[in-house]
Amino acid sequence: MKFFIDTANLDQIREAQDLGILDGVTTNPSLMAKEGITGEQNVINHYKAICEIVDGDVSAEVIATDYEGMIAEGMKLADLHENIVVKIPMIKDGIKALKYFSDKGIKTNCTLVFSAGQALLAAKAGATYVSPFIGRLDDISTNGLQLIEQIRLIYDNYAFETEILAASVRHTMHVIECAEIGADVMTGPLSAITGLLKHPLTDSGLAQFLADHAKSAAANK
Repeated sequence: MKFFIDTANLDQIREAQDLGILDGVTTNPSLMAKEGITGEQNVINHYKAICEIVDGDVSAEVIATDYEGMIAEGMKLADLHENIVVKIPMIKDGIKALKYFSDKGIKTNCTLVFSAGQALLAAKAGATYVSPFIGRLDDISTNGLQLIEQIRLIYDNYAFETEILAASVRHTMHVIECAEIGADVMTGPLSAITGLLKHPLTDSGLAQFLADHAKSAAANK
């Protein structure tokens, strides 16, 4: 399972990268705005900065919602760095754009997916990744993890190569549950990744080991 971090914060990306387990980054206009990154050139420079930190794929989202606009923006983004994955919304012109980029050998991430039918269309169009938003489905009392299961079954039935990128991951249990049902990738905040480190028995066990070592060292003085 690949671990992506969903942020535009360079410090958090560096921290995740330093763990040695980071496989990529996803971003979107909202995350860029949260970091105060505005204006086309500043956004482009920020994508370049992210690519200098991370060895893996970096999803960069188009703003246009028409076919010609998405193609123009996507080509410009793809030219920034070999790690850039063009992020395309799940709309009619988006499917057409996915097919265009797929035929050109350019990696894509189909975003804002909320149904198995949408995921099927994205795979048929040749998307590299499909991003079902499980947290947002949970927010409206719909089982986001069940959607991952549906997509996994469909993709396995027909040997689609599109990877399931579980997006809008909110916490560590989302990560574990996505791994159990076969998501290829998870993307979420740094806290969802570092939260996997934590267990009270690890903390208490380490404290006991250190206390026993201190006693032994004192006794041997």
